[in-house]
Amino acid sequence: MPHLRHILLVEDDPRDVELTLTALAEHRLANSVIVVRDGAEALDYFYCRNQFQARQRIQPVVVLLDLKMPKVSGVEVLRTLKGDPRLKEIPVVILTSSRETPDLAECYRLGANAYVVKPVDFAGFIGAVKQVGMFWAILNEPPTGAILTDS
Repeated sequence: MPHLRHILLVEDDPRDVELTLTALAEHRLANSVIVVRDGAEALDYFYCRNQFQARQRIQPVVVLLDLKMPKVSGVEVLRTLKGDPRLKEIPVVILTSSRETPDLAECYRLGANAYVVKPVDFAGFIGAVKQVGMFWAILNEPPTGAILTDS
């Protein structure tokens, strides 16, 4: 059963998953992280479909979303979330290696709350994730509608 205040990590690179969980563990947040490996799994999670059919309908306090993923891209996941009145208030932090200006502009246009470029060095990556995790999972107050309803 997921922790009431949990983070959803949408990342297909196993190394980046491991680094992110390591960084979040330093603030005791790793036990509150649910990992999905592609955009299709992320959408299944949000809409309680397939392997997530029986999950509690409590939404994450923040989504850490990679852009370049198989099946459904991060941009498409972001577009779907921010286009759904039941999900649009969930904060989404883009955590990507893309420094491309069109990606950045499109993500903010679609409603991303932050855009963090993954540092290539280990220490930089760990530091960036720790700061993101601290702010969004501990300091930030989540929206009041954090439970998905069938309406």
